[in-house]
Amino acid sequence: MTNESIPEIIKLLKEQYKRFEEPIVSRIAYERNPFKVLIATIISLRTKDAVTKEASLKLLKKASTPREILKLSATEIEKLIYPAGFYKTKALTILNVCDTLINDYAGNVPDDIDELMKLKGVGRKTANLVVTLGFGKLGICVDTHVHRISNRFGYVNTKTPDATEFALRDKLPQKYWIVYNDLLVSYGQNLCKPISPFCSRCVISGLCERVGVERSR
Repeated sequence: MTNESIPEIIKLLKEQYKRFEEPIVSRIAYERNPFKVLIATIISLRTKDAVTKEASLKLLKKASTPREILKLSATEIEKLIYPAGFYKTKALTILNVCDTLINDYAGNVPDDIDELMKLKGVGRKTANLVVTLGFGKLGICVDTHVHRISNRFGYVNTKTPDATEFALRDKLPQKYWIVYNDLLVSYGQNLCKPISPFCSRCVISGLCERVGVERSR
């Protein structure tokens, strides 16, 4: 697949996006509050979106700033974000991140990927999501859906999400960088499943090379 197909793919995916429930981190991002985006993204790791939604909203309703969260104990945070995956570890990560933000960044979330990755538990995916959705700056967030589907399209040929991010930075037109994650995550959650994707219902099946697809519905 070449860049000539990308405008049509983005157009079709945007039309489909309206049919699906928007990812919770994207909805939280409407507030343009980088801290809330950061916390919701940490909670979302290895957790289904419905669970992330409930856990994030409960925690952020109770405490929505680093100082407010630091008033909570790890046990209190655990109870608020349960049953998010690895909720005990995430509770400690959230406390550590808030402590670092207070001590090293005057309570503010940095808007730089490298600075964000200095925070405990923050990798490139989370850092890119905070930069793009929290600050509206250019970045490409690559999670398992974006990595899988970009390779399935035949648009990139990579082995890891990090490699996919850098391949996309070289190839994907910048005007699509921010929206690309939301569109592919939503599509991956609803139709382009890891195993046996719904190719018969896919609006971009004619543009997709279906790399690695052995069985579909």
